[in-house]
Formats: sequence, structure tokens, C-alpha cells
Amino acid sequence: MRKRPGGRIREPCRCGKEIRKSTVKKCKEVLPARKMKVLIHTCCGPCSIYPVEVLQKEVEVAGFFFNPNIHPFTEWRARRETMARYAADIGLEMIFDDGYLLEEFIRGAISQEGDRCAFCYRMRLHRAAAAARENNFDAFSTTLLVSPHQKHGLVREAGEAAARETGIEFLYRDFRPGYREAVARSRELGMYRQKYCGCIFSEKERYYRPRDGRVGS
Repeated sequence: MRKRPGGRIREPCRCGKEIRKSTVKKCKEVLPARKMKVLIHTCCGPCSIYPVEVLQKEVEVAGFFFNPNIHPFTEWRARRETMARYAADIGLEMIFDDGYLLEEFIRGAISQEGDRCAFCYRMRLHRAAAAARENNFDAFSTTLLVSPHQKHGLVREAGEAAARETGIEFLYRDFRPGYREAVARSRELGMYRQKYCGCIFSEKERYYRPRDGRVGS
């Protein structure tokens, strides 16, 4: 703030102009408020379709790919490439964390065998929250919230825990109503669609059937 000749007090406004102090408030009220910046953790391309479209109507969105749970590496690579292509097609800015921490994930999952999904969600969403903080986002979310095959309550708990630990807001949305639409759209777009959640344990549950018909433990 400074004084101009003639005694008029000038003050910089958010619009970039230096105007009379008496009109600053009025000028600011005319300008639209800045949109919230949200970093959304993306598990794969197909699951990103609906959440990204919904959030883009409300906030400024960028994607974050960090999924060391996915096994084998060729599967991880296929999902990453699909996500990259889709993001490029729709103009979605992406941050790819290519640390393939498979050993760290497996050690953690085995140590918490009865709670391995919760561990998986915590590992990924904590990294997403940290990335949001490091890159000056206001909040973070995740495409895991779209699938009825995920443990929705545990995903939400993991997001809220990561928010408390990092000080970044977790933007919760129940995207499940758009799941079928996203599946249909992904098929129309010819996207690679995985056949199991991602980890080696889920692959076993998807394909392994002993002779007595029970899924292996």
C-alpha cells in the first residue's frame, strides 16, 4: 500500500492492478475465486474415467500414479502406459512416481496378512498425500473410490489417516454410481482392462482353484 500525489491511498488488488483502497474490496468481489487444486491418485486408466470427469466440473485436477502393489512388472507397465495415454488424450496433467517398491509392499502385506488391503491403501494414499503437499495442491483423492470391488470403507479410512499425517485435505467422494458407465466407456475406448486388482495375492484369488473348489488362502 502506498500514497499517491493528492493524498489518495493506493493498494495492489488480486487482479494485478494498483487501485484506490476504497475500491479494492469491490474489485476482489468481481473476480472469481481460485479453484481448489486436487491431486487424484490413479490406480489405472479405466477407473480414472468417471472420477476425473466429475472432479473436473468442480476443481482443478491432476493425476498421480503410484502403485507398487501391482504384480508382475509387465502388468504394472501395461496399466501405467494405459493411464499415460488416456491422460494425454484428455489433457490431464500427470505425476508418475515410478518407484516400483514391490519388495517393500510384499514385506508389509505379509506382515499384516489379515489386513493387507488396508496396508496397500495406506501405502499408496500416504504417498499421494505427500506428493500433493510437495506440489502445492489443496487436497488429494483417489480413483479407488469408484470400484465396488474395492473395500470402500478401508479406502476412505486410509485417505483420512493420510490427511491427518500430512496436513493435506482428503477429498472424499463416492464415485461408485459411475462404475458401470466407466466400464462401458473404457471398452469403447479400447483401453487395457486388468482382470485382477493388482497384487500377487489378488492374482492368486482370481485364478487359483484347488480341486475341492475352494480359493487358496
